[in-house]
Amino acid sequence: MASSSPAILLPITNPQPSAATTDSIQSSGPPPAFRAFINHISDTVRNGLASRRPWSELVDRSAFSKPDSISDATQRIRKNYAYFRVNYLAVITGVVAVSLLTNPLSLILLAALLAAWIFLYLFRTASDPPLTLFGRQFSDRETLVGLIVSTIVVVFLTSVGSVLVSALMVGLAIVCAHGAFRVPEDLFLDEQESPATGFLSFVTGASSNATVAATAPAVAARV
Repeated sequence: MASSSPAILLPITNPQPSAATTDSIQSSGPPPAFRAFINHISDTVRNGLASRRPWSELVDRSAFSKPDSISDATQRIRKNYAYFRVNYLAVITGVVAVSLLTNPLSLILLAALLAAWIFLYLFRTASDPPLTLFGRQFSDRETLVGLIVSTIVVVFLTSVGSVLVSALMVGLAIVCAHGAFRVPEDLFLDEQESPATGFLSFVTGASSNATVAATAPAVAARV
């Protein structure tokens, strides 16, 4: 009886993704500058919330009294702002958010405007193809001019500007009233804590190096 012939093993190769496939997979996700920007905002909000003061101190009824004079009220506002600055910013942000939620049209217009600035200018690179609308290509300068004009129209010719200004004024009025009537004698501000930490580090322009490094070349290429 003849012995059976050995089975022939066929070589099996695992196809490696090509460079074009890898680039397409990476390009399908959000751009690195956008991810860095979102991560910076998340870290800033997280650090700001961690450094806020207890809300029980903010609403302690036994610590409220009428100021003796305008100068006394001004000094109280300064001391309370230095201590409750993150809480105050959270209050103002909440007032603005409520105002926008109660005005859906303003919220939609503002969100569309912010999205246009982010995706059409801030995070575009020199290698990106020019913007094309209705069969016409727009240069980076034309896109920037269009965004500026759109911002002026949305802010000054719609309800967005009035809603934002009204909300900010209401929020500042609440903060100033609280700061003027809150007695700050029981508050002890840490000497090592700088006056621009937490949320205010983002508001005053102290952005992270990763965000600046990611966005600066794209912006400088168009200026």
